[in-house]
Formats: sequence, C-alpha cells, structure tokens
Amino acid sequence: MRKESVKRLLVRTPNWIGDAVMSEPALSAVRKLFPSAEITWLAKPAIAELFQGHPACDKVMVYEDRGRHSGITGKWALAEMLRGQRYELAILLQNAFEAAMLAFLSGIPRRYGYATDGRKFLLSDPVVKPTTTRHQVDYFLDMLRPLGVEGQASAPQLYLTAQEEREREQRLAQFGIGEADCLVGLNPGSMYGGAKRWLPDRFAETADRLVRESGAKRIRVVIVGTGGEETLGQAIAERMASKPIMLSGQTSIRQLMAVIKRCSLFITNDTGPMHIAAAFGVPVVAIFGPTDWRTTAPLGTAHSIVRHEVECAPCLLRECPIDHRCMTRVTVDEVCEAALTQLQADKQTCIELTSVRSDNVSARLQDVTVFLDRDGTLNRDTGYVESPQELDLLAGVVEAVARLNRERAHVVLITNQSGIGRGLVSSASVDAVHARLRELLHAGGASLDGIYCCPHHPDDGCLCRKPGTLLVERAVAELGLDGTSAYVVGDQKRDVELARRIDARSVLVTTGPTSQQALADLEAERLMPDYVAVSLGEAVEWILEDAASRQPSAISIQRSGTRQRR
Repeated sequence: MRKESVKRLLVRTPNWIGDAVMSEPALSAVRKLFPSAEITWLAKPAIAELFQGHPACDKVMVYEDRGRHSGITGKWALAEMLRGQRYELAILLQNAFEAAMLAFLSGIPRRYGYATDGRKFLLSDPVVKPTTTRHQVDYFLDMLRPLGVEGQASAPQLYLTAQEEREREQRLAQFGIGEADCLVGLNPGSMYGGAKRWLPDRFAETADRLVRESGAKRIRVVIVGTGGEETLGQAIAERMASKPIMLSGQTSIRQLMAVIKRCSLFITNDTGPMHIAAAFGVPVVAIFGPTDWRTTAPLGTAHSIVRHEVECAPCLLRECPIDHRCMTRVTVDEVCEAALTQLQADKQTCIELTSVRSDNVSARLQDVTVFLDRDGTLNRDTGYVESPQELDLLAGVVEAVARLNRERAHVVLITNQSGIGRGLVSSASVDAVHARLRELLHAGGASLDGIYCCPHHPDDGCLCRKPGTLLVERAVAELGLDGTSAYVVGDQKRDVELARRIDARSVLVTTGPTSQQALADLEAERLMPDYVAVSLGEAVEWILEDAASRQPSAISIQRSGTRQRR
C-alpha cells in the first residue's frame, strides 16, 4: 500500500471507554502514518465525546447504535452513508465482527484489522492476533506495525479545553472547593459488572482515613461514576464521616474528565475512568480482582496496583460465581498505604497546600529551555490575530505547556508579528492578545517564562525576526537561562532554521495551515527537523524522551549569537 495515495481514511474506535483510552497511542500513530489524509473516527457516543477535539483526527462520526443506527435498517443506512464518503481505507481497532461487516458493506476497498471474531473473510488485510500476553496499549499499536509503525508505545493522552477547565472550577467552587484544596477521587463502580467492584464500605473507610491521616488540612473527597452508578455512590457517601462531593452519575463524559484531571489522587477499580486519570497523569491507586493487571494496568510510574493472587483470577467474569475472594482479600490498610504513599510522593499535592497538582515532579527538563512559536503552534493561525477575542488555542496546548512547567522546563514564546510593521495591527493589540494567552494558560495551570516578539516588517532586515537569533539571545540574557540544552517548536521552516542557528533540537508541529508545505521544503533542502509531531502534546512527549536519552549538551547559546563549545 502506498500510504501517500490514501486521501480519505476511516478508523473504527473501540466501544468501551477504557479500551478507547488505551487505543489513543494507536489512533495518534495513524495520523503520523497518513499525515496528508483526511481522517475520520467512527465512534459510539461516549467515545466520540471522550475524543472531542483530539488533534489526530479531522472529524469524529457518531455511531448511534442505540438510536438511528440500531437494527439491520439502521446499520444499512450507516453503511450507505459511509459509502458516500468514498473512504479508501478502514482501520478497525474495534475487534468485533460488526465493525468488519460495516466496513465491507460500506464498499471501503482496504479493510485492515485483527482477524478476530470470525471476520477474517471480511478483511482485505487481516492481521494475525498476538498470541502472547500484551498490554492493551501495545495490542492496539501492534496492529499497525505492518503499516510501518515503529518504536515503543507512548502513554495515552486526552485533551480538555481551557473553557472546560474553567467551568469545572466554577462547579467545584459551588461545593466550597478552592484552588488550594486537595481533591481525592473515588471511583467505586464498573460498567462491566459487579465482579470488578471493591466493597463500598471499604471505599468509605479508606476515604475517611485519608482525610484523618494524610496531614492535609483541606483534603476533600469526590465520588464519581457514570450514569446508573448513583445508588452505589450515595451508599458510600452515607457511610462516610467526612462529607464527600457526590458527582456520581451527574456529569457528562467531558465533565467527568475535567473533574478527574483536577484530582491529586484517584482511587478506583479497573474501569474506564482509571485510564482517563492515567492519561491526565493523575496518580492512581487501582484495585484489581477478576481482570488481568498485565493487560489493563494504568501506564506510568506514578500508579499503584493493589491485588491478591488467588487461584481463580484473572477469570474476566462479570459476576463472581463463588465468594469474590479476589476483592474481599484486598484490605483498607493496603489501599490506604498505597494512597498515602502516592500523596506523600507528590511534592505538589495538597499535603503542602499548593494550588495546582503536579502530574510528575521528576524535573526531567531541569535547565532545559523550550522556545515555542505562537501562530499555528499554540493557537490557530488565521492570518493576524487582531484582538484577544480572536485567540483560539489549539486542542491540548494548555496541557502540553503545563507538562513542560511540571518537568521544570523554561518555556519561552518567540514570535514574528509582522502585522505591526505592516500597519495591520497595533503593538497594544498584540500585547492584549498575549495577556489573554497568559490568562488562558494560567487557567489550566500553565505559564510562560517570557514572551518575545519581533514587530518588524520582513523587509526591514532586522536581526530579531526568526530565523534571526536576537530574540533568543535577549531571552537567555534577561531570563538568566542556561542555554546549554534547548528545543525550538514551531510549524514553520524558519523555526527549524532558528534551531539550527542556536544549536538547539527542532520539532516541527503540523498544526499550522502551511506546515505541510514547510515540511516539504525542508525535505527538499535536506534540512529535516529532529522530529515531526502532529500536536504540541506529542512534541512535548518526544522532548521528554529525547532529553532523557541525551547527555547534557556541550553547546551554549551566547549573547553574541555565535556558538561556542565548552
């Protein structure tokens, strides 16, 4: 298959929230495999909401399996609608027979997926299912390896908007929750069945003990869950001595995501919200019983699994036919110990009464500077942003900048604003836009160390217009930056050229309207960036991996603009 010839592509997402989150690295990998294709994700309503605004797809099509697409008539109508879209390739991350049948009836010529559930004959490109035990993240990504995916799977990522986070803070404020309050989430339910649920009275006792023993003066507990779990949540709340916030069954998927992201700790069964928490970097204490922790454990080092080895687990049953020993043997002491360890390990949690929880305080980017472009990298490039109201941040930008902050990177904005020199915008309006940018970042727990702007016309021949290095030199001098290890992230050729001039590593993000042309120009001139990313979030993930693999650089950014080796 010539990937560059694929112009329209359909991806069928998994149906369960946990599986969908674990498939996110594979979904993002599809974008990298087919950077110029129009990519549509076909997803059930809850999954469509989960992935709303995700940068790796162009649109999400909702599969209303319990509404207009139910039954044979509904599915035929969906197949006819898909046929009209003239997709050239379908990638089926959903393993069921139905997914392959829909793709077949839709007339999609290339149908790619695991040969499971008796559907091999419906696939043009069946992939042999792995026979060894694999984590689900790897399982989904492995399906794409014949298409050219390489390397290890990254951790799943989810995205919220700044507006969604502001609305969350307003809602929590109604319960008396302020920025300095530590929020501990309890997720006692499980849509899959009762066998995965730890005992309600033990959830309640654990929460009360954390309030008493954590040492935090203002720890608060929030009980969450999906629709239908309200009774369970209420039963736990009634058992607690300390009054919790009851949100079980009272949030949309997006609202649930926002609340989970705000938590300093998340105590949960093996469920979809567990994976949402992990995707946002929230430390998790996960209680496992009938399911296989090797395949569905939350990814990352900031999590604890509490489980007991019993002869009948993992059985994967929805309901326990015997005495539920895999769950009843998990004690409150064990879960509390894991929870307190997580809280005490996170130096940015409410134990120190700081206002914003840190996902990871490992400071992996200590003394690293990341220079960011603005238009097309942080916000949508619409030409000239003339007013603060026109500033539209790209999905995931706030989270990505916050991640850099948490890892102790210096984050500096370097932007060309020739609209000032052309007389199209004023310096005051650009300053107002930048004030709005700081406000939006701050609302999501993110910040910039500095903003440096070139106001000149391109014909002025100034030294500060990128790829000129003067703004970088000013930032190094004024902010006291080390400059021995730097990255430049942007959507234009000039950003990559700037990185070369200061001996920094370069990342081209393909989020700008002309970024693909920039990439083509760089390829033609053999000036390829060190990495090409589909989003700022992916760029940050690569920077973290690259910084960990490199020795400290021997190159220093000098004020003179020359490069001096130590």
